[in-house]
Amino acid sequence: MTVVAVTLVAAVLVFAIVRPHGLPEIVVAGPAAAIALALGVVTPGQAWDEITELAPTVGFLAAILVLAHFIDALGVFSWVASVLTRSGGGDPRRLLTLVFAVAAVTTAVLSLDATVVLLTPVVIRAARALRMQVRPHAYATAHLSNSASTLLPVSNLTNLIAFSATGLTFIHFTAVMALPWLVTVAIELAVFLVFFRRDLADPVTEPVPSDTPPPEVPHSETPLSETPVQPAPVLALSVLAATLVGFALGGLVGIAPVWIAAAGAAVLAVPALRDGLTTPRRIVFAADLWFCAFVLALGVVVAGISAGPVGDWLGDRLPTEASLLGMLLTAGIAAVAANLLNNLPATLLLLAALGSGAPTGLVLALLIGVNLGPNLTYIGSLAMMLWRRVATDGGCRPELGTFTRLGLATTPLAIIAATTTLWLVL
Repeated sequence: MTVVAVTLVAAVLVFAIVRPHGLPEIVVAGPAAAIALALGVVTPGQAWDEITELAPTVGFLAAILVLAHFIDALGVFSWVASVLTRSGGGDPRRLLTLVFAVAAVTTAVLSLDATVVLLTPVVIRAARALRMQVRPHAYATAHLSNSASTLLPVSNLTNLIAFSATGLTFIHFTAVMALPWLVTVAIELAVFLVFFRRDLADPVTEPVPSDTPPPEVPHSETPLSETPVQPAPVLALSVLAATLVGFALGGLVGIAPVWIAAAGAAVLAVPALRDGLTTPRRIVFAADLWFCAFVLALGVVVAGISAGPVGDWLGDRLPTEASLLGMLLTAGIAAVAANLLNNLPATLLLLAALGSGAPTGLVLALLIGVNLGPNLTYIGSLAMMLWRRVATDGGCRPELGTFTRLGLATTPLAIIAATTTLWLVL
């Protein structure tokens, strides 16, 4: 049965990576979950427990994706484009620093999918409009979509899955992870500035492709770096801020994050629909219901491994104490597992192996590993797979050699530094 379980997980992940003809991941994940049930790899009780445990997380995923869609429709990312173009003009290093700041905040607040899908095209267009090398800025959104996703429980699906196991409130989780998050972003930026020093040396490197429109800024006869910043979309930003406060306060009174995100989306839906900025069909598409179903099916398939010899083997070898060595070992194992299995199934598997009574430090170290580790390979996270497609569509085709060298230069150092900082904080 173990061989069958591993084969099913492998088939699901390979299909998710390749996505032939653009078919959704559920095309294979759904049948794989059904096969696991039919062959007894997973019992109906185990499958139901997995689905009910993941349901609130998946509901939040749909809600935050819709919220991000409304934020985009109401002009937040167009405003960000104008800020980047106005403030970063003439200095590639300054633009890269601004991209890091925006990507880190976007990932933390709206989750890594918003950084990949909504911010990456904006960054590519801004760099091209300013006639700067695109690579440093495009790769920045890729790395920050993973490495900046440790700050809030809502920043990454992996955080949401593990949040209850930490035993922390929303505010406490954020307070504990704040310093490791800052250390991670600072290390990534320092390495990027050195790694891409040649790309950043010359501010004018390539003409703007004729099919790449610049960010929408007024007074086109004025140099882009001197154009005024668009007015900030006050309503959208205010609702977003209120939603964040709601996440923090909701945990104190027992309101799940999914309801807070849904409330924020509902408020923004009124002006977005009234002004014709979106349609019901686009909203449903933004919720990505097929992907939500894929997450549930994947949980069922991975349960077949977690409940078998592989899960027992991992459980016997994972640390049981949140010492510095134990946390570093847990983060390292989690990073390796993320790059072998993808970070979502790795999180499900390792949480089950750690057990319900795992120390908070080990669970948080696990999150550092599964969130930062995917910067080593394309298959480490689903967001990274999506970034490859988005960057390619934007005219910045990722290079495996560059991606791998950059990952080796940043990821081990960032994981060690972030985990050590976490241990000091705890």
